[in-house]
Amino acid sequence: MKKIELRIVALSHSVSQSSNYAVVLGETNGPRRIPIVIGSFEAQAIAVAMEKMLPNRPLTHDLFKLTLESFQIDLREVIINNLLDGIFYARLVCERNGELIEIDSRTSDAIALAVRFKCPICTYEFILDTAGVELDESQQEESEEEETDEPIEKSASLSNHSLESLNHMLKQVLEEENYEKAAHIRDEIDKRKRELD
Repeated sequence: MKKIELRIVALSHSVSQSSNYAVVLGETNGPRRIPIVIGSFEAQAIAVAMEKMLPNRPLTHDLFKLTLESFQIDLREVIINNLLDGIFYARLVCERNGELIEIDSRTSDAIALAVRFKCPICTYEFILDTAGVELDESQQEESEEEETDEPIEKSASLSNHSLESLNHMLKQVLEEENYEKAAHIRDEIDKRKRELD
């Protein structure tokens, strides 16, 4: 079967399930999108890697990456290979000494690892046909304009703090390993720095 490469388009709160998040994957060369509902821990793991944040201690996905690398195993690609009863299934395609090994994985974990290894995320046509949402040209342009490095959610209260206070808060939440909040604070700091330039 022909593989279709995907990219992460968005990471946001799930509209259908308030306690969860959704990662939206889009065709690299096409208008279709696949929304996948994931848990808050997995959303945080993806966001930390996307934001290139360095936690004080390795998160689970960082630990798994370090373990694979220690045994000279490279993650070549992630394949979302099935969809049954609304549940996506994925496989990690790993390489060691020229030998390919496929490992079953939850899709959210596979995506978190793909971001860390900077490897492709792929799927098959039948999955896009079943779960894909096709955007028309105006929606696609709107979606592309919205694709920024914005955090999962913004906190308006951050704008009331001084830059010094924000830096102190960032240090504190990193020590608490609250990486989602750290991403919000870091984005506010970056925004302020851009305004000063």
